[in-house]
Amino acid sequence: MHGIRNIAKLIKQVRIIPVAIASHQRGLNTRASRMGPSTPPKELSAEMVSQLGKPPRMRADPAFTKVDTPEFHGIFTPEVDSLVSLFKKYDYEIRIAGGAVRDIIMGIKPKDIDFATTATPDQMKDMFTKENVRMINSKGEKHGTITPRINGKENFEVTTLRIDVRTNGRHADVVFTTDWQLDANRRDLTINSMFLGFDGTVYDYFYGYDDLQQRRVVFVGDADIRINEDYLRILRYFRFYGRIAKDAESHDPSTLAAIKKNAEGLARISGERIWSELQKIIVGNYGNELVLEMHRCNLFQHCGLPVKPNLNEFQILCETLDIFEKPHYPILYMTGLLHSVEEAMMLHERLKLSAFERDLALFITQQRTRVDSEYTTLRDYQKLCLQPYAKRDYVEQLLKYTRKVDLYNQLKAWSTPSFPLNGNILKDHGLSGKNIGTGLSLLRLMWADSDFQLTSGQLLEKIPQILEKLQPPTGAPSKKKRTQ
Repeated sequence: MHGIRNIAKLIKQVRIIPVAIASHQRGLNTRASRMGPSTPPKELSAEMVSQLGKPPRMRADPAFTKVDTPEFHGIFTPEVDSLVSLFKKYDYEIRIAGGAVRDIIMGIKPKDIDFATTATPDQMKDMFTKENVRMINSKGEKHGTITPRINGKENFEVTTLRIDVRTNGRHADVVFTTDWQLDANRRDLTINSMFLGFDGTVYDYFYGYDDLQQRRVVFVGDADIRINEDYLRILRYFRFYGRIAKDAESHDPSTLAAIKKNAEGLARISGERIWSELQKIIVGNYGNELVLEMHRCNLFQHCGLPVKPNLNEFQILCETLDIFEKPHYPILYMTGLLHSVEEAMMLHERLKLSAFERDLALFITQQRTRVDSEYTTLRDYQKLCLQPYAKRDYVEQLLKYTRKVDLYNQLKAWSTPSFPLNGNILKDHGLSGKNIGTGLSLLRLMWADSDFQLTSGQLLEKIPQILEKLQPPTGAPSKKKRTQ
């Protein structure tokens, strides 16, 4: 079964349940998903067959091994047992799918367990309704996912086997099937294409088990076709490489060529999805090396990063952060690639950073050049912490960024004393409006210069100096005159 004709022949032999995702989808019976698997279409179109891509090498017997490990047995909670029993009762097949299978084989306890089944969404809804099982989060239904809440305690995502057709690099129309191999064939990486039965049987069609043992990360079949189905798979490749690979330089050359060829496709992916992947890549294994490989694949400009990044700064930063205790903020690493505040804002606009991430990137790019010139002592950094634009966490990150280990440890050990004044007190002493905030900032700096010893009374005695500083220069036009 190594050719398109053989795959097409196989598809015609299995039962296919089509579902219409968009109103323009033609040639599919939109009622078929309600009617069940006994009403397959007469044949799949050549377009659908071509979407499957070049078939990868396949096992003659996919159910070739079993697992019997603590990680496997640890998944059997009463809720999992109840879920499996329900599907057996209604004679639908159900298996563990995707990442949980990979983790169990690697001896890792899975954080989440997803399930795949031969039952259609309508069949699952009928079953759960009859059994009085609550269903939540209906958003996934159009892609075949139903989320039951079992025993009122635990939610599980159960997805109908499917083929992705008419993909556009971000979304796909789907056709439901009862064939496990066809579902495995549309997945991204071989290590993510396995299923696990509840008797411990591993179902591996495309040698994902072998790739996992050899720590090899490759796409299912033709990398170019898999990437064109969803361009986010470019970043997923690098993320899983960091999790699986045994060293930083074992990339398959043809895979990198397919990634570079399709780099522009990332421009069609939302910034939020890109940032979600980038964060995991940069803090994972080989984060430094993978980011540099992504640059060589011409991905940066489509991810909000500069075409000519600050690579020297970035590499120094990666070596520097290894000195400090992990974890580190992903945005701290990314800031090392930026030359300026303007590039930090461009990154924010593309990736939709959180307010904290945006402001930290801006703070670092603004302040890093002042280290060792304006900022040299612990007192300088303590005073910086008191500025209205600088959170203490930002200052600590600046010290990590600039490799100031001793100063970082001293600042971390410092307990910020409580400033003895507030804005209401200043109002009673001649300050008003914006001058209150400015006055507080100036008084805090005086307080810091006294080693935080000045009392509230002593600080209030400084207010005449503050008022004098806040007076406009002699001869300066008033606001009213400037307006006129």
